[in-house]
Amino acid sequence: MAITRETVLSVARLARLELAGDEIEAMQESLGKILGYVEQLGELALEGVPETAHVAAARPPLRQDALVPSLDSDAALGEAPRRAPGGFAVPGFVDE
Repeated sequence: MAITRETVLSVARLARLELAGDEIEAMQESLGKILGYVEQLGELALEGVPETAHVAAARPPLRQDALVPSLDSDAALGEAPRRAPGGFAVPGFVDE
């Protein structure tokens, strides 16, 4: 289906958009590409694919909790510009 200038103007009117002449041509091209893409989607074999209301997963997949070795203190603090006993030294920002 080809998008005509009149179709673009009708859609723009419904969307309450004011389009200049060059914008009408650009919109005509963009809408044509969108419809072409939708036509490509219509050619997909979707037998056996369940319908969905939205693409987000109902429940996000969670990984199993597992104990894994972590860095030892010396490795973690190895690149620290400043150290404090048992951790990183950072500038104070709260006056006590």
